[in-house]
Amino acid sequence: MDLELGSEYEAFRQEVAAFLAAHWPPAKETDPRAAASAFRERAVARGYLYRSIPKAYGGSEQAPDPLKGRVIREEFARVGAPGELQGPGVSMLVPTLLACGADWQKERFVAPTLRGEIVWCQGYSEPGAGSDLASLRTRGALEGESWVISGQKVWTTMAHLADYMFILVRTEPDAAKHDGISYLLLDMKQPGVTVRPLKQMTGGREFNEVFLDGARTPKDWIVGERGRGWQVSRTTLKHERDTVGGQSRTEDMFGKLVELAKDAQREGQPALASGDVRQELARIEAYVLAQRYSAYRQMSMDLAGQDAGLIGVLNKLNGTMIGHHIANLAQDLIGDAALLMPPQGRGGNRRGDEKWVNQIMGSLGVAIAGGASNIQRNVIAERGLGLPRDGAEGQKGTGA
Repeated sequence: MDLELGSEYEAFRQEVAAFLAAHWPPAKETDPRAAASAFRERAVARGYLYRSIPKAYGGSEQAPDPLKGRVIREEFARVGAPGELQGPGVSMLVPTLLACGADWQKERFVAPTLRGEIVWCQGYSEPGAGSDLASLRTRGALEGESWVISGQKVWTTMAHLADYMFILVRTEPDAAKHDGISYLLLDMKQPGVTVRPLKQMTGGREFNEVFLDGARTPKDWIVGERGRGWQVSRTTLKHERDTVGGQSRTEDMFGKLVELAKDAQREGQPALASGDVRQELARIEAYVLAQRYSAYRQMSMDLAGQDAGLIGVLNKLNGTMIGHHIANLAQDLIGDAALLMPPQGRGGNRRGDEKWVNQIMGSLGVAIAGGASNIQRNVIAERGLGLPRDGAEGQKGTGA
């Protein structure tokens, strides 16, 4: 396999590097948020960010080119420059609106979301509908020109800060459970919406319960067709899983783990000198490299216009598994520091090894986000490999 990008892309790399040298980092006295926003505007104008999004909606509208995208990500990461904003709005709702939304919805919501002017949360999970999301009970009834929504959502990330929610509600209660769901957009700043933060074991309050008691949203704030929200939601979930299982995030975590092994002490010497630590690092690195080369293969197939198929379905599960291995070794390396309270929020005091506690505890949550790992295994088995849904069906189908 030839992993060299070739002269065309190396020349593009130099172009990106020159742009970064001219525009990042900003002057020290500049407000960090304003500087990041101004930099992103320049990067969009040069075609480096939001490449797949039309200019009319705030993107740079570039021709699809996975290799250029890779070069941009690598060069931005090298100097710590701000990339595309993250969060449910940018990573999940925007692609969904571009694929399924009405023109007016794209015009109103996409560009402000990319700029960070409006914040979204995702209204999917409910107390009785987590892994079996299609069992959701939140109702939406059309009254005149408005949908009236009642029910409860839970584990709603950043709902306490969100301006809007993209939400799944049951609008046809008598239909089959996958067929009676609609995908709506909802203003969070209105009567009938109550947000209660959930305190996590790390001390943070990122997740929330959301209670909906007659909250209203306009009739045309529906994405896709009425009762066809399940099909729309699959577009959103695909992008969520791609975000959770990303290769670059895994490689970044592993690099930090290696640095931790160099700094941590065992019997008066670096933990990296221990044979069992090196053995475990080598085992984890094998998984990391397998994920990297799988990503290369998927990129090659994408360039050739081929569907990655089952390989792509494995990404989120593999990323979760590697995160678990990294967290387990990190917990062993930091020792008693694992008993300390981790730093809170992005501005928390990262003074010692306890900063790893968020990663250790977070690795448990990632196994649930975007579809629990066991559900992912079912998806791989049933949709990817064509296996029967359970043992009873398997026996019936084979005549056993």
